[in-house]
Amino acid sequence: MNKTLLGVMALLSLLLTQPFTSLEAAELVAGTDYDLVKPAQPTQDPQKIEVLEFFWYGCPHCLEFEPDLNAWIKTKPDSVNFIHQPAVFNEQWAAHAKAFFTAEALGVADKMHADFFDAIQHQKQKLSTEEELAPFFVAHGVNEAAFHQAYKSFAVDSKMRLANGLAAKYGVTGTPSMVVNGKYLVSPGKAKSFERMIEITNALIKKEQAEAKK
Repeated sequence: MNKTLLGVMALLSLLLTQPFTSLEAAELVAGTDYDLVKPAQPTQDPQKIEVLEFFWYGCPHCLEFEPDLNAWIKTKPDSVNFIHQPAVFNEQWAAHAKAFFTAEALGVADKMHADFFDAIQHQKQKLSTEEELAPFFVAHGVNEAAFHQAYKSFAVDSKMRLANGLAAKYGVTGTPSMVVNGKYLVSPGKAKSFERMIEITNALIKKEQAEAKK
């Protein structure tokens, strides 16, 4: 392989792994490209810039967003704390949120996340009740007794209580939506595309990084 080709490949590799695009926050307009969260909400770790993704396993747009989101997660800065946050707007959304929080409590949320989307949207499984979820968790290597214990646990119940009404606090009305550092809401409606959602999110992260240095 000649040096020119090696150079081109190295440049392409560098470009593909860059976490930020050239879009700057100064180019964006609040209310047009993104919304301000009023009032701003506290973050879980003040030492990091928080990015929440509000999602629902039954949302086809969330499933469509997954490739863009996963690519971004692989290249995001270490200073960014990314959190999957199930949105709860009705009982069905709540049931799927509880499934996520149960998987999280058992330490298998990352392992099962994509399979939840597949089972609910492609295989048309409901996965809305403890009885429906038990064999699904067992199929993913979770002990059935451990599943039932986690499903009924105080930790999962507490997260469900927090999740109820949480989307409203951020002004979230649909999914997928991204919230940067409790201050900025990025949605497909404003961004116009999933790719631009990521670009706007990155620009707002850079804005928060600059603010933190002042």
